[in-house]
Amino acid sequence: MTERPGITFQGYRRPDGRVGVRNHLLVVPTVICSSVVAERVAAAVAPIGTALPHTAGCGQLGPDMHTTHETLAAYCRHPNVGAVLVIALGCEQVVAQQLAEAARRAGKPAQIIAIQSEGGTVRTTERGIAVAREHAAELARAPRETCDISELILCVKCGGSDYTSGLASNPALGRVADRLVDLGGAAVLGEIAEIMGAEHLLAARAPQADTAVRLLRVINRVESEAIALGLDIRGTQPSPGNIRGGLTTIEEKSLGATHKGGERTPLTDVVGYAAPITRPGLTVMDTPGLDVEAVTGMVGGGAQAVVFTTGLGTPTGNPIAPVIKITGNARTAASMADNIDLDVSGVLDNRETLDRAAERLFDEVLAVCSGRETAAERLGFREFAIHRRNPTI
Repeated sequence: MTERPGITFQGYRRPDGRVGVRNHLLVVPTVICSSVVAERVAAAVAPIGTALPHTAGCGQLGPDMHTTHETLAAYCRHPNVGAVLVIALGCEQVVAQQLAEAARRAGKPAQIIAIQSEGGTVRTTERGIAVAREHAAELARAPRETCDISELILCVKCGGSDYTSGLASNPALGRVADRLVDLGGAAVLGEIAEIMGAEHLLAARAPQADTAVRLLRVINRVESEAIALGLDIRGTQPSPGNIRGGLTTIEEKSLGATHKGGERTPLTDVVGYAAPITRPGLTVMDTPGLDVEAVTGMVGGGAQAVVFTTGLGTPTGNPIAPVIKITGNARTAASMADNIDLDVSGVLDNRETLDRAAERLFDEVLAVCSGRETAAERLGFREFAIHRRNPTI
């Protein structure tokens, strides 16, 4: 890709020093019971207002409860969020005060309204909308400022993959990841089940032996958990859609999927689900392959933007981070044109080089981080799902 010194984008500088690419009022339900109210409050001030409806927050065993709480807190701290309104029920496991405090420690205003103490759904919704309108008016006045690209963390994700993903869109994204890391930024790659079979290639890129060991440990744990249940991961991967798209084995899928993390970018860290991404270079996060749960975790880790490659097409988005859709399949680019942001199918029929496709994607990332809406944002796709491993009690 062409050298371009001093590459910047227009973002929002936060009190904790981090940079956001969006300026949302985040309306956070502590539990499934308050999710509907949170959605109604956020809708009243959309698109600045955005909610995190979820099915967790109570009746969860220890590790899952911890993951739920830490994921919600991570979104409250996230640099794409300018203010937080917590909608509690009043008797749940998630502690509303701790979520609000997570936002305040990051320097942003945060308030709590509880349905049981406020006097029911109608009163809570009315008061929530009034509070949300005050925050939204303030956030709408906040100016963007010039920020260096080294302050960007990019989530790289694929879904609905076919043979074009591994040949065109994933390698194009990988070159963007390499370039971003060269400029001081970071990329995060998840989907542990879609690294299996290619883990040795990623491990070889780890400058520290301990990082490679942690990667292999996560891979082995995920496979062991499936075996303990009497299951074979290869029974679900590749998915039926992947097979129809021309992928034949999990190894073949993984060799294409790992291209998203670059071809030479060093593997600098391996972290747990929604844990903070703190190092430049490539971080691998322990997420499932399921698209929404994986993106939820990687954005929670601090990624401000997502590039999502797809061969078969998918509409999915995220409540606080823009999700850029890129496809290498010309038929999908035409049939799902309203969902796709960038078509790189020219790589496969020699109308475009891989370098040129990566250059266009790099420019798209900068434009989106400076405020350009993605297709998922225009269409209102804001899916959010917290990963859980244990039964609900």
